[in-house]
Amino acid sequence: MITLRSVGLFLLAAVLEIGGAWLIWQGLREHRGFGWIGAGVVSLGLYGFVATLQPSADFGRILAAYGGVFVAGSLVWGMVLDGYRPDRFDVLGAVVCLAGVGIIMYAPRGG
Repeated sequence: MITLRSVGLFLLAAVLEIGGAWLIWQGLREHRGFGWIGAGVVSLGLYGFVATLQPSADFGRILAAYGGVFVAGSLVWGMVLDGYRPDRFDVLGAVVCLAGVGIIMYAPRGG
């Protein structure tokens, strides 16, 4: 159950961080305005709080593992919202990153 909670928090963090960055991108690069930028800033701030809810107390481990989630999540976000089509190397890289997340976060560790 702890692992399922952790995975859910990683997914929520990804939506908040990637979504926040995307909103700011849309506000600036696509000229959608300060409302989009402000929503992005709020989303990025919420991401910072969600990361603290992980069961592990190891900041470095959490952020290192989240990096892999961010890589894969960014590709998915691009596919869904921007029509981006990853090539096989993008997919392979994302799979490697997610494997790293699994090892960093969920490998059995002795005492």
